[in-house]
Amino acid sequence: MIKIPIQEIDQLLQENYGIQAKIKELPGYEDLNYIIDYKNSRSILKITVNPDAQLSVMPQVRVLNVLNKTDNLRGLIPEITSTLNGEKTLEWEYDGTKLIVRILSFLEGNFMGEKSPLMSFFAMLGEFMGKLDNTLSKINEPLFRQLHLEWDLANFLENEELCQYIKNPYNRTLVEYFFLQYREIVTPAYKNLRKSLIHNDINDWNVLAADNKVAGLIDFGDMVHTATINELAIALAYAMMKQDDPLAVAYELIKGYHSVFPLKEEELDILYYLSASRLCTTIVMAAKNASNDPNNEYFQISAQPAWDVLHKWIRISPLKARKVFHKACGLTVPMHTKSKKELLIERNKYLPSSLSVSYNEPLGMTGSALQYMYDDEGDTYLDCVNNIPHVGYCHPRVVKAGQKQMARLNTNTRYLYESLNEYAKKLLSKFPDRLSKVLFVNSGSAATDLAIRLARNHTGKDDFIVLDHAYHGNVSTAIGLSPYKFNHKGGSGKPYNTHIAPIPDTYRGIYRTPDVGTRPCGRPDESMGNPIDIGIKYADEIDNVIAENELETKLAGFIAESIPGCGGQIMLPKNYLGEAYKKIRALGGVCIADEVQTGFGRIGEKFWGFELYDVVPDIVILGKPMGNGHPMGAVVFTDEIAESFENGLEFFSSFGGNPVSCEIGLAVLEAIENDGLQENAKTTGRYLLDEFFKIQEENNAEGKGIIGDVRGSGLFMGIEIVKDLETREPDPETASRTVNDMKKEHILLSTDGPEENVIKFKPPLCFTMDNARELLKKLRSVLGA
Repeated sequence: MIKIPIQEIDQLLQENYGIQAKIKELPGYEDLNYIIDYKNSRSILKITVNPDAQLSVMPQVRVLNVLNKTDNLRGLIPEITSTLNGEKTLEWEYDGTKLIVRILSFLEGNFMGEKSPLMSFFAMLGEFMGKLDNTLSKINEPLFRQLHLEWDLANFLENEELCQYIKNPYNRTLVEYFFLQYREIVTPAYKNLRKSLIHNDINDWNVLAADNKVAGLIDFGDMVHTATINELAIALAYAMMKQDDPLAVAYELIKGYHSVFPLKEEELDILYYLSASRLCTTIVMAAKNASNDPNNEYFQISAQPAWDVLHKWIRISPLKARKVFHKACGLTVPMHTKSKKELLIERNKYLPSSLSVSYNEPLGMTGSALQYMYDDEGDTYLDCVNNIPHVGYCHPRVVKAGQKQMARLNTNTRYLYESLNEYAKKLLSKFPDRLSKVLFVNSGSAATDLAIRLARNHTGKDDFIVLDHAYHGNVSTAIGLSPYKFNHKGGSGKPYNTHIAPIPDTYRGIYRTPDVGTRPCGRPDESMGNPIDIGIKYADEIDNVIAENELETKLAGFIAESIPGCGGQIMLPKNYLGEAYKKIRALGGVCIADEVQTGFGRIGEKFWGFELYDVVPDIVILGKPMGNGHPMGAVVFTDEIAESFENGLEFFSSFGGNPVSCEIGLAVLEAIENDGLQENAKTTGRYLLDEFFKIQEENNAEGKGIIGDVRGSGLFMGIEIVKDLETREPDPETASRTVNDMKKEHILLSTDGPEENVIKFKPPLCFTMDNARELLKKLRSVLGA
């Protein structure tokens, strides 16, 4: 920006205004701004440098003249001082640059951003804005219709590329999420919104306050003809800064505005997203400018408060915000969804009761964002249990990847397309070299079925050894390998060719570590008791299964989850899989790792769960996390198994590996890498594991003694609830009550394990340290009760 010596400014004032004044430079975004003191009065000198901005100076002057003649605005809007020639503006050329000069009256008061006003102030600010917009809506200045401003919310999507300047991965994704919501929700509604001239920048450093009343509004340099509701959205974004309760501020501001300038239903419906859009604009502009000029503090003046509000805003359900907005206008939100009771009755009419719902009082969900879910009553829940949205609900880059490809091509693998090869290459790069081939299906269950087919085809044998309480999917083949299903209520019992080995549960299994529950057994790199001996003992049980069932010539393979989930989030003894794999391979069987729940960086320490144990399986099963909610599955295997599968019988999956799935899968892998999600799982998981142990110690020290064990890795953990620490008797009732009480605290958890007494924790990988602290605080409170 051009720099002009103060003596030059002084000469300008004397020659053109007859003013001899003390001059002090002020910060500015584009204009040069100065305070000038003279004859016991104060004014603001503005010098417009940008040629594009200069075009709107005269229209601005005309608008200010109209506003100053409006009774209920007079004295609250800057007045323009005329030159000695009676002109409102002055053209001045300095150092070869054409400049536009004007002097505005100084309005007394404190900036709203300097000191948080009382809540009643926001109602008065709303009334003032209503009066302002009522007048502006009647002004016709054609130039403002032609302006194209990057700060105009109508052009919000044009700033999306600036997200690249946001350094923090989670914050960048958060902002990208609101760009996605603008595209999906605001854009279709925008053409039907009423348009008018607005101030376009009613922020905390343009609003003046005195004695908790509006003292004035300055800086009309961003006026534009756009959607009228943008005025309120912008003001709301800044008014909420440094406020503990953003919606309380919104209520007062909207109520005041509506009382003077009534709002329309379609405007209230998108106000939540428009306010977020202004916060995001502030953030991306500050990030860009900080990158270009890191020493200019003015560029960052609103950035941190904007971040603070945005992090609160994502926690507020859009439905709850709409309810508050409508209430402020004396309206009720029209409900377009059925009640939970109606949905449940209708569900039971068309679907069997075997399709269960969670919690004693089921939840009806209407939306989601990253690690949050929004219900049909306007409440927000922190999701600590759903590992399907692996990189976060509605992750913007994943959504865009699917939308873009769906609009272009979706077919099957009988045709050639680049994304299939790209995704296969990218996915296989995450595995040891020995695992070099992949086939795609559309679920983890289908992947299990294919893995068993591969193993039986390769070995020419039929029988499998599985771990007790294992779950590997919901198709017939997978259920036949899942004691969690076939040995539970309604199950048909063990198939003839499935054989069960004891689950290596060092807390309540047949071989136990005595002091488990007093140190972090979940850390795979820490010793507890004598895990090597325990691992060998459990592995030796496989020999017993082989001998008892005469499997020496019949064994096709062994399948195990790397951390058995339905078994109770069990951390396997360090050397168990290595010993087990040796025994299986010695008989010509193949070793299958089920990574449906533990893969893709969830366990933090490694990308795949089997890597915790220094083994390489022959076949790996992948499922739900790979598509972030899009139905995907895959089987990864060796060249030898691939060769044996080429026996003339074609493999084909109608949906497996289609172009849309491949693009989504690539986007998920990129999100894991670019957002640092594996590292987040590691650091946040380690913190949580330590804190869970502290809660266990606190709980047991108080004599309650209900936490028997804490275990897990990364963001995949379990807390085992027992009735007695000595007997380790399971307590599913307390576990269930804890989960339901946590739901009342808007934290979603669930139970698992053979006795349903293990509280499981496996949230989206974007789960933050702030989320962890919230979870811990509420868990302490619930357990304490």
